[in-house]
Amino acid sequence: MRFVLAIVAFVAAAVLIGLGIAQRTVFLEPARVSLTATVDEAADYIVVQPEALAAHPGKQTLSAAGDGTVFLAYGRSSDVEAWVRSSDHVTIGYDAETDSLVSERVEGVTDAPAEEPPADGTVVETPATPATPETPEADTATVSPAGSDLWLDQFTGDRRVTTTIAALEGISVIVASGSEDPVPDQLVVAWPLDNSTPWAGPLLVGGSVLFLVGLVLLFFGIRHHRRSRGPRRNLPKGTRGLRRRSPADQSRALGRGRRAILAPLVLVPALALTACSADYWPSFEQASPSGTATATPDPSASEAPDEGEPAEESVPAVTEPQMERIMRTISEFTVANDEARASDTLETRFTGPALEARAADYTIRGTLPDQTQALAIPPGPLSVMLPQQTSADPTTGWPRTVLTVIESSEDAAVAPTALVLQQDAPRDQYHVLYTMSLVPGPEFPDVAPASIGAPIIAPEYKGLSLAPSQVSTAFADILMKGAESEYAPLFDLEGTDLDDTLNATARANEVQGANPTITLSVSAVAGDAPVVALATNDAGALVSTLVRRTEQSRPNDGGTTGFKENTPARALSGFTEQSAKGVQSTRDLQLLFYVPAVGTDEPIRLLGWSESLVSASEVQ
Repeated sequence: MRFVLAIVAFVAAAVLIGLGIAQRTVFLEPARVSLTATVDEAADYIVVQPEALAAHPGKQTLSAAGDGTVFLAYGRSSDVEAWVRSSDHVTIGYDAETDSLVSERVEGVTDAPAEEPPADGTVVETPATPATPETPEADTATVSPAGSDLWLDQFTGDRRVTTTIAALEGISVIVASGSEDPVPDQLVVAWPLDNSTPWAGPLLVGGSVLFLVGLVLLFFGIRHHRRSRGPRRNLPKGTRGLRRRSPADQSRALGRGRRAILAPLVLVPALALTACSADYWPSFEQASPSGTATATPDPSASEAPDEGEPAEESVPAVTEPQMERIMRTISEFTVANDEARASDTLETRFTGPALEARAADYTIRGTLPDQTQALAIPPGPLSVMLPQQTSADPTTGWPRTVLTVIESSEDAAVAPTALVLQQDAPRDQYHVLYTMSLVPGPEFPDVAPASIGAPIIAPEYKGLSLAPSQVSTAFADILMKGAESEYAPLFDLEGTDLDDTLNATARANEVQGANPTITLSVSAVAGDAPVVALATNDAGALVSTLVRRTEQSRPNDGGTTGFKENTPARALSGFTEQSAKGVQSTRDLQLLFYVPAVGTDEPIRLLGWSESLVSASEVQ
């Protein structure tokens, strides 16, 4: 009976182990599903829509192939649409009925210039019109999207690019040649499939257990069979001459038999179990619905308005990963440009007061290498990031503004740097508008999370203790008049050295006391740079503005004067002589203020500032 049971166990074990192996071989489902789109139409760019990326759950593996350089990037759908809007492009969508990717050609459009309103005051909306063909003399080269600040990440390869992303809701992919080569003509999107076999493990283990049971039954069956035969009294003649085995010989033979049986007892389960991974076993964790994407919703999406209250969707100008990439790029550009003193490329990343300050710094360091006045821009980390809330409509979401505070990762003693950046159009890069060093002491106000952003406040907004457009005028008046200024009670300058070192009267008395042969006149006025105001959580605002301060030194009694040797003013002006007219220098004060809401008792606080010599010359 034991032999019969052993045979049954062996057969069942073979069936179970065979089924387990078959689940991982002949019955194994594909590891991924892929869809292919072939682009036959001439276009500058390919845009993969969110519904195509979400055709199947899981991360997306994208592969684009073409004849030449291939560029692929992904970003928010509104940003991608804004970038390609003015050019002919092909969109890749998804047809759920046929489970296939479908392509559609889209003509580029341009916004027609605004027309004069009719005399009766009626507002006439002018729709966007298709882009008109350029004249033969115009530059018809395709603009490469490589390096745009709109992308969350980007990839470039020769003839083919393959990458895996986890596209969130509201994310699109742009594909281009990245050069003058034709746009890639083939795109494959693949998603991983759940080809786990949760019963393969139990089947293999169950078969192994039955195999062991069969071996045990076989062992005891053989043992029982030998014992049941009993002793033999009349031995055949041929065996009488044989030596009877000693007890030691019998023990060694029994040990060899046991090892022969134990070997498969250990080897078979080991082979069955070592090949098993998590895909071989059932999971008791709560699985997500098969139709949902593996990525979380876009954190930049605003909360839905209450039903019955339609509101325009707003998004932050940039996301945190996007801003971190932008700042790394700007930091690397600045370090290389500062070292080379390349004034001709500064406009790539700087504008307004920040551009003027750095251009002057390059000129000064051409003569005085150690006279650096421009603030360094570290790559990070970002301790504060406040993007502007902007429209998700790709036709109205620009210009965009971001305020960020960057800590120095190399020296904790270096004051954090506050930057204000602006992007004028989708195909423009973010440019540094203001660079300021934070002052110690004043507490930085609470601001909205980067995933929400803050609205831009109009320069003439009356809900603050002082309108943003008036802050620079008021502060310039304080620099001229000190405590006698009518605006002095609105500001808290305690803990800063601006009031002492830049006060016009104090400065004139200091210079004229050291050199009675000259007369120094100092003037401070509001600069002509754009005023940037972003709302804080307490209905106040962070206001970035500019004050321009000019000093004129004129000689007394018909004498002459000039710039001292080895001074930044002399290096910047190039004027090395003595003048009977006098000399003058202009310095820009880039300023960051916290302006509280109207009706509060809080003063306006100076949070950061920087001073830069921007011009010097003989008095005309």
